[in-house]
Amino acid sequence: MRLMFLAAAMFVAACSPNPVYRQSTDPLPVAYIDQARYLGTWYEQARLPNSFEEGCQRATAEYGVRDDGLISVVNTCIDERGESRVARGRARPAGEAGEGKLEVSFFGPFWAKYWVLDRGENYEWSIVGEPEGRYLWVLTREREITPAMRAAFERRITELGYRPAEMVWAG
Repeated sequence: MRLMFLAAAMFVAACSPNPVYRQSTDPLPVAYIDQARYLGTWYEQARLPNSFEEGCQRATAEYGVRDDGLISVVNTCIDERGESRVARGRARPAGEAGEGKLEVSFFGPFWAKYWVLDRGENYEWSIVGEPEGRYLWVLTREREITPAMRAAFERRITELGYRPAEMVWAG
């Protein structure tokens, strides 16, 4: 019952519009990705506020290959009560071959844009968003980042047209 309630709440949250945070009208870049290298565990270092992660801390995203060829998505975080919240979904390529444009779905036939805007040369970090500027995440392979890394991410976020001060940073 609790899982059904969580799924219903996430569906309602996903249907309500998030504010547009991006200040630039320039088109967002999209990185090319090797899907096999992108799979695995990512740690959320920062995000723009959104209703479906409200109260979440220490969020992770785990990507894998499904039997049907799509990408499995398992997002986990710790809520205010110290309990794990898990959302399971799927992703599929949505752009040219190798382009970091994906679509993700956590609710049946509803798909949302998930664009890899930039990434580290060795897939050690990734900045993910969508073209309207409502969502943005900074993900890394390491659980923690240094102050120098945060400063570098803040510079890159600014270059992409966002204000780092609006981000919710981990830890």
